[in-house]
Amino acid sequence: MAMVEKLKEYKVILASGSPRRQSLLTEMGVKFEVVLHNDIPEDFPETIPIVKVAEFLAEKKAGFYQSEIKDNSLVITADTVVILDNEILGKPIDANDACKMLRKLSGKSHSVITGVCIQSQVKKIIFSEETKVKFKQLTDSEIHHYVENYKPYDKAGSYGIQEWIGLVGIQGIEGCYFNVMGLPVSRIYDVLLSY
Repeated sequence: MAMVEKLKEYKVILASGSPRRQSLLTEMGVKFEVVLHNDIPEDFPETIPIVKVAEFLAEKKAGFYQSEIKDNSLVITADTVVILDNEILGKPIDANDACKMLRKLSGKSHSVITGVCIQSQVKKIIFSEETKVKFKQLTDSEIHHYVENYKPYDKAGSYGIQEWIGLVGIQGIEGCYFNVMGLPVSRIYDVLLSY
């Protein structure tokens, strides 16, 4: 409970509307407030190595929260990207796009990288965590069932590992499971201890 005690002196702000991120922080015992600034552009320079994009976007988001960083505030921003064959699979725009992405992931391994920026008035720590995920060969009916019933339009790569498709379709992972949900919680715990 050392981290929870330590954080009592801070007002922790989570700059994310993701229910998964909110749930994970809550389960860690962190008391926080959600503050959202809408329409933060998620573009990035093409010169950035693909494995650094999530970190870049997490830090970019943090730039929009400078006004929230007061004496005792600590702001957490994060961004998750799904990378397959050196291509970033973002959030799907509709059901067809979601099905197309899942067909690409089917039968293959991909990387999920979550970049995190934790910032106070005196310190800014940026890091990322990578998890490898292997999907079995998915049938079209499995893909359609998932997209129709779970509508994964707010998820990078068109899937949530904690949902039906993850239960029936993922053959294995290498790295942090929670990172695929959107927050590398073990690493965040260690970083928060350093504040």
